[in-house]
Amino acid sequence: MLGPVDNGVHFVREYLQLSDEGLVALDWAVKPGQLQRRRRTSSNSTVPILLVIPNSFGKITRNTSKMCHLALTHGYQAVLFNRRCQNGCPLSTTKLQPYGDPNDLREAIRYIRHCQPSSRLFAAGEGTGAGLLLSYLGECGSSSYITAAGCISPLFRLQDWYEAGCPWLWQAALLFYQKMYLSRYATALGGQINMERLLGSRTLKELEETLFCQTKVPNGLTWDAYWERNDPLRDIDEVAIPVLCICSHDDPIRGEAHSTVPFELFETNPHFFLLMSHYGGHCGFIKDNMFGTMWSHSALLDFFKSTVDFFAMEERLKGLSRRKGTLSNSMNRTLQDRVSCRKEQSCPHNIHQIYNWQRSYTR
Repeated sequence: MLGPVDNGVHFVREYLQLSDEGLVALDWAVKPGQLQRRRRTSSNSTVPILLVIPNSFGKITRNTSKMCHLALTHGYQAVLFNRRCQNGCPLSTTKLQPYGDPNDLREAIRYIRHCQPSSRLFAAGEGTGAGLLLSYLGECGSSSYITAAGCISPLFRLQDWYEAGCPWLWQAALLFYQKMYLSRYATALGGQINMERLLGSRTLKELEETLFCQTKVPNGLTWDAYWERNDPLRDIDEVAIPVLCICSHDDPIRGEAHSTVPFELFETNPHFFLLMSHYGGHCGFIKDNMFGTMWSHSALLDFFKSTVDFFAMEERLKGLSRRKGTLSNSMNRTLQDRVSCRKEQSCPHNIHQIYNWQRSYTR
């Protein structure tokens, strides 16, 4: 998961200033040998776009770059969403993005939609990044602008995950990585965050709590209240598009599947699909070797294609049904006109105006 990025793809960065003057970055994937300056795509372009949301710690992994590379080879435009202060994106305000707050992502998607309104938009979340995607889909419902989405090794119950902790090596690496980039803004953030406590955090829970709960701002959130607002499953019933979740039983980061995967969600919600493998670890669904293609990425793109094909078939059936309905209505009106003419001639008492006749059609 944490290996070097794929050499088959480069990224061209585009900064987006948000409504509160914060900054996020969009990294557009380009193939090696292309101009390092991304050529602006026509607003009439119908080339599909894959929006990739990396893990919530901002680390661009080998898997993330491989997903973008595969998307390019399948005819997609691929773009990475980088949160405030992550992956080299400057911090222009003192506001950081809470785990499940989709406002920044919503503005980024509206911008992409504005630039290319004719392109289908798909989204994929990796690891903890899937939580932000699920939060966005639940909060926006049918107004998400996304055709279909996928989550690779998602963590569903985040509050429990933070409280239980994860393997010490993985936790140590993520703590070090977050402290490293947050320490660059110690002066700017020091007015709101206890930087000494933050840099001394020993667990991911302590760090998250220091960033968003135990702040110097009055009326701060409690830990439970924070997760009421940021739980990725809080509005899950409002999701209105197909979502594929790819998980493995041996994921050491997520934990035991029986207690960390909400199987009831996939059994009761028609929009959610679960692909559960015995092996794959955390975002490690390798085909042959660590330098090859991830089968999870191929499965995700196949899912997107199947979704588009399904929607196209539904539209054709609806169009056929409408044409049949129009023809049927036209024939019925013609028949009724003929019958009414005959009835007007043979029924001088206008009995048909006295009684209302209703006909039921069944298929």
